[in-house]
Amino acid sequence: MTEARESILQRLRSAGSPLGHLPEASDDYLHMVPRQDTTPAGLLERFVRQAQAIDCQIHQVDSEVDAIEVMLSLIGDDRRILSWAFEHIPLEGFREELAAQKIQVEAAPDPSVRIGITGVDAALAATGSLVLQSGRGKPRLPSLLPPVHLAAVLSNQIVPDLETWVSGQRLAGLAGFRQNSSVMVVSGPSRTADIAMEPILGMHGPGEVHVVVVGGSTSE
Repeated sequence: MTEARESILQRLRSAGSPLGHLPEASDDYLHMVPRQDTTPAGLLERFVRQAQAIDCQIHQVDSEVDAIEVMLSLIGDDRRILSWAFEHIPLEGFREELAAQKIQVEAAPDPSVRIGITGVDAALAATGSLVLQSGRGKPRLPSLLPPVHLAAVLSNQIVPDLETWVSGQRLAGLAGFRQNSSVMVVSGPSRTADIAMEPILGMHGPGEVHVVVVGGSTSE
């Protein structure tokens, strides 16, 4: 068995990369969703509309202070949360406000915690989705384990679509892909229709996704 295994491994090593012959990716391609208004205001308006269409609850505020107030109202009476490290959540003073309210960030995964909080690496206007790269200080579980996911988004993090974001990652040498353990695209609450084709939210992840968008109109 050992000799057979070594023989197989040797053949694999000597074969070289199966992808070495592929040409470089081209920037000349059609986007999955045709791009229309790509101004900051246009991207914000489309992101909000598309996110609401996939059952995200959107909270638009003008300032980080207002965003923290919304976050605290959504946390409510809970005194424990799961969260990304605060340097990855773009709300200055959020850590101090949580401490003042005696809200504790759990160090270990706990399925009894109701609230998970993250920032985002990008927000996609085309689909209303959130891009989250997990890695140091950005664990996966705050967006997967608790029944309620709160995400803080700066309006300048909204990009037209996934293709645009990936193109930017390529220009940066794909550093994010190499340094982080995974990339997730979150499109609204978890949902399934396995039983009688009836859509049910929250079966395999958060049943509520709240997106607090900092910048732009204060109307929800």
